[in-house]
Amino acid sequence: MKVLLISSDISILDQGSSGHTNVRDNALAIGELHVLLAAPVSEDRDEGSLRIHTVKTGGFLKPSLLAKAHVLVAEHGIDAVWTQDVFERGTLGARVAKKEALPLYVNVDTDFLSPWYSMTGMFRSTQVRVPRVNRKRLRIADKVLPQATGIRVMSERVKESLLKKYGDSIPEPVVIPVAIAHIPEAVEFPPHPFTFRLMVAGRLDASRRVVDVLDALARIKDRYPGTGLFVVGDGPERESLERHAKRLRLKDRVIFLGDRRDTWGLMRSAHVFVQASAYEGYGRRLLQAALARIPIITTDVGIVGEVFKGYDDVLAMPPGDPAALATHIMGLIEDGQARQLLAMNAEAAAKRHIQAAGDIAERIAAFIQSGDNTAPSK
Repeated sequence: MKVLLISSDISILDQGSSGHTNVRDNALAIGELHVLLAAPVSEDRDEGSLRIHTVKTGGFLKPSLLAKAHVLVAEHGIDAVWTQDVFERGTLGARVAKKEALPLYVNVDTDFLSPWYSMTGMFRSTQVRVPRVNRKRLRIADKVLPQATGIRVMSERVKESLLKKYGDSIPEPVVIPVAIAHIPEAVEFPPHPFTFRLMVAGRLDASRRVVDVLDALARIKDRYPGTGLFVVGDGPERESLERHAKRLRLKDRVIFLGDRRDTWGLMRSAHVFVQASAYEGYGRRLLQAALARIPIITTDVGIVGEVFKGYDDVLAMPPGDPAALATHIMGLIEDGQARQLLAMNAEAAAKRHIQAAGDIAERIAAFIQSGDNTAPSK
């Protein structure tokens, strides 16, 4: 089978990345996978069953990218269109699939029906400006999803929210999680004065609410002067977060490391992994932290409650509550036995989840090849 995947994951161009590894595995399982990306330079790569095509464009829906998609369908005899998300790429994929009379498969990797998707905060938390495009994307999803032949989600939480809103107007979503690679070796943090190390990781945008982690640290900084925070990742909120840390007098307690390819390895040098996201479609970083054997404090999002149980495997809390986050941090600073028990339980839960998920690439291939949105057996 020949499938066109319309993606935005620029890491696919890096052969050492997990993004490239995943699409390569998908290509081998599908038969022939053509990945279409917007990138700084236009090129075509032939890696056997995986073909990567990039188009230089200033905007995702520019005619040049749409034209390239139609060219690929004609030249390679594409059998199905698959999009990485339900928004801009979903729109492009739907246009191509409709004109070429091809089935459309859509990933829903964001819990866009969460009220936090378009909400800036609540009275207990610092306000964060949510991108205006989020409200527009809600309308885009309403148009794209009913056109899909198949919908893949990464968690039961997202599946249930889609069925509750759209009902029979969409095919029943199939839960196929994200593939997780082998655990890397531990990587040391850069030189620092901290005796207790917190870590957050991910794209620094409004949805991650790293601001709540800073607010929580500010609440406990005098009581625990040896506690510091490493922020791994980059994004549109970085400058704002750096200014916020300075206002809270946390300049010497927070280290921004930027994007790192060794994020997972760095987790193994932290005492606690913290995720304060307002919403998540899955929770890949939580699985990585669990496999790195460090305790986790997280908001109740994504696969929390589905894979990880609150207070058994992770310490969970509602989004936008830095006071609760500070309480959890203090509890783990003071209780080494709790840290050890949580880390052990979370690791076991993550391993059970990964084993139950089976071969992700084979499941995706069977899902697309079925043509009737029937989930393959595990």
